Amino acid sequence: MLADTVTIDGNLSEPVWSKAARLTDFSEYLPVDGQPAADSTEVLVWYSADAIYFGIRAYELHGPVHATLADRDNISSDDYVQIFLDTFDDHRRAYVFGANPLGVQADGILSEGIQSHAAGIGSAGTTRDTVDLSTDYTYDSRGRVLPDGYEVEIRVPFKAIRIQAGREQRWGLNILRHVQHSGHVSTWAPARQANASFLAQSGSLVGLTGLERGHALEINPELTSHVDGAPRGAGWHYGSPIQQLGGNLRYALTDNLTADATVKPDFSQIESDVPELSYDPRDALSYPEKRPFFLDGLEQFDTPTSLIYTRSILQPVAAAKLTGTISGTDIGFLSAIDNSAASETGTVNPVFNILRVRRGIGPNVSLGTVLTDREEAGRYNRVGGLDARILFDEIYSVRLQGAASTTRGDSGTIGGPLWGATFERQGHTIQLHYSMSGIDPDFRTQSGFVSRSNVAAVTGEQAITLHGARGSLIESWTGDFTANHSWIYTRFARGKSPDDLRWHISNQLTLRGGWVLVGNVFLERYGYDPSIYTNYYIVHPTIGGADTTKFLGTPHIPNLDIVAGITTPRWKNFDASIQTITGHDENFFEWAQADIVFINANVDWRPNDRLRVNALYSHQQYIRRDDGSTADVRRIPRLKVEYQVSRPVFVRLVGTYDSQTTDSLRDDSRSNDPIFFRDPVTGTFTRASRTVTNAVRIDGLFAYQPTPGTVFFLGYGSSMTEDDPFAFRNIHRLNVGFFVKLSYVFRLGG
Repeated sequence: MLADTVTIDGNLSEPVWSKAARLTDFSEYLPVDGQPAADSTEVLVWYSADAIYFGIRAYELHGPVHATLADRDNISSDDYVQIFLDTFDDHRRAYVFGANPLGVQADGILSEGIQSHAAGIGSAGTTRDTVDLSTDYTYDSRGRVLPDGYEVEIRVPFKAIRIQAGREQRWGLNILRHVQHSGHVSTWAPARQANASFLAQSGSLVGLTGLERGHALEINPELTSHVDGAPRGAGWHYGSPIQQLGGNLRYALTDNLTADATVKPDFSQIESDVPELSYDPRDALSYPEKRPFFLDGLEQFDTPTSLIYTRSILQPVAAAKLTGTISGTDIGFLSAIDNSAASETGTVNPVFNILRVRRGIGPNVSLGTVLTDREEAGRYNRVGGLDARILFDEIYSVRLQGAASTTRGDSGTIGGPLWGATFERQGHTIQLHYSMSGIDPDFRTQSGFVSRSNVAAVTGEQAITLHGARGSLIESWTGDFTANHSWIYTRFARGKSPDDLRWHISNQLTLRGGWVLVGNVFLERYGYDPSIYTNYYIVHPTIGGADTTKFLGTPHIPNLDIVAGITTPRWKNFDASIQTITGHDENFFEWAQADIVFINANVDWRPNDRLRVNALYSHQQYIRRDDGSTADVRRIPRLKVEYQVSRPVFVRLVGTYDSQTTDSLRDDSRSNDPIFFRDPVTGTFTRASRTVTNAVRIDGLFAYQPTPGTVFFLGYGSSMTEDDPFAFRNIHRLNVGFFVKLSYVFRLGG
C-alpha cells in the first residue's frame, strides 16, 4: 500500500508510478494463443487505502492507434484495454474496467458458467463467455495518444465494487489488450482457448491489506417532465405536462453486501431496443436489461435458463434489492411492486419476490438455487429451481438445471417441470457441445423468460479449429457440424420421433487483419405444429356455397438453406458486416415451403473522432414456390447518428422504418383455397386478407452524463406511418413526445 496521491490525467510521469508493481510479457490470446504478443504492453499497479491504480503503456509500432471520443461503452471499434478484477478470487465473476486510448470508459461484469456456449446462426464453433457492459461503475480514467502508442491511467475506488471482508486479500487479475489494426487480442496472464474458464487462468494480486470500502451511501433523486401529443379531429392536441419525482438509494452495508431501493424510477434515458426478426413464431424474443436500478448487481441473478428476467417487471412503483456475498455465498434478493397496468385486470399491483443464491464448492464446482414469486389478487406464479456447474480437467464442463412451477389463475392451478443438462469441451482444436432440455406445457414463469414452452430438444455440436502459422493469410478455420432435434414435449415424453430435425454444417475463416468469412449449409425438416394454427380454417368453394374446414397442414416441410457472411476488419473510420440466408425454408404464415431471402447488414462509419454513424438493415422475405408471389416481406432499415461534443456530452438521433406486407393467405401447400381466421369468442370467420404496416420512428436525445447516475436529458420521440412502403409521401404522425430529466447522485460517507 502506498500513501501517495496522483492526478488521473493519462500521464505516467509522476513519481508514484516508479514505485508500482510492473506487469509485462503479454502473450497472444486471439486468434492464436500461446505466442508472444506482437505489440508490447506494460502495466503498472499500486493501491492506497481507498482505491487501486493502473497505468498502461501500450506500445504500437505496426499500425495506427484507433481512438475516438465516444459515449460510454461504445469503444469496440477503438484500441482498448480491459482490466479483469476477480475480487473474491473464486473464478466465477470479475469486474471489468476498460478504456480506449483517450480514456473513454467501457465497464461491466464477466460472469462465467451461466450462458450456453453453443454457436448460433452464421457462426461456427462454440463461443465463450462475454462481458456484459450493462452496468456502469464510478471510476476515473484518462488517456493520451503518443507517437509510439498510448498511455492510460485508471483509478478504481473500492467503494464502487464489492470486496472481501478479510484483513489480507488475494484477488484474481488479468489485463486484456485489443489491437484493432490487426484484430489481435493479448493478455498479461497467459490465457488458452483450450480452457473452460477464462478467469481460472488469471494471475493474482496477493498481500492486499488495509483495504477500506466504507459504508458509502448514494442518494439519487430524479425529476422528469414529459408531454405527449396526438391528432384529435382535424387538429393536433398536446396533453398537460406530467411531472414525476422519484429516486434511487444505494448503501454499502458491508465490504461485500449492497442494498438498493427505488421509488417511481424513470427510464426515459433508455434507448429503444433494436428491432429483431423472429425466424420461428413459436419463439418469443428477449431483450437485454438497460434500466439503471436493475443493472446494479444484475449478475447476482444470472441463471442458466432465464428464470429471472427483470424486464418482466414493467414499471415498478417501488422496489428494493440486496446483492452481495455472505460467507462465500452469493445472494441476490429483489422485491418489487409493479404498476397496476401490468396486471391482468389493470386494477391491482402485482408483487414480485425473487431470490437467487449461488455458492462455490472448491474451485471447480458451483451450486445455485432460485425462487421466484409473482402475486396478483389471489393469482400467483411460483418457480423453484436448482442448478450446478462442474469443471474438470481444465477443458470440460457440465451444467445441470432443474426447476418446477406452480401457477394459480381463474381456471385453477397448473404446474410442470423444466430441466436441462449440458456437457462441453473447450479444446484448442476440438470443441464439443452436447445438451438435452425440456419444458413441460404447464410450466410457467412470470418472473423469468422462456422463449418457447412445451418443447424438448437434443443438441450435438462438434467443431474443429485449425490455426495458421503466424503471419500467414489464414489465421484460423473452424468447421462445425451440429445436429439439433426438437419435439413437442408430450411427444418426447411418449418416445415419439422428433418433430423438427436440423443438421447444420458451418465454416468460419479468419484472415489476417480481422477479415471473417462464413459459409454454412442447413439441412432441416420441420413438422406441422397444430398449436400455431388453432384458429386457422379453410373455405372450400362448393356448388351453391362454401365448406369451412379446420386447417391441417402437410406433415413435414424439408428445408435447404445456404448462409453466407463477411465481416470486415475494424478500420479506423469504417467497418461493416453482412449475412445472407437463401434457399428453401418453411413459410409459417401458410405452412408451406417457400424460397427465402434473409439479409442482415451493418455498417459503422466514423468520419472523425467525434461523429459515429451506424446503419442497420434487416430483410426477411418468403416467396411462394408455385407462382413466385411474395407471401410476406419485412424490411427494417435503422440509422443512428451520434456526435460526442465532449466526454460527458453527446447528441443522438435514431430513425427506424419497420415495414411488413403480408399477402392474403391461402392453403399454399395443398388446395390453394383461402385461409380464414376464426374468432375464438364469437365464432365468426374473417378472411386472412393482405395487410400492410409501415411504422416509422424518430428519436432524438441531448445528454449530459458526467458520472453514472448524474444526468441531464432532453429528448424527443415521434411515431409515424404511411400507406405505401418506403413511398415517403403522405407520412403522418401518430404521436409525439418531449421529455426532460434531471438526476444527481449525492455520495455520502466513505
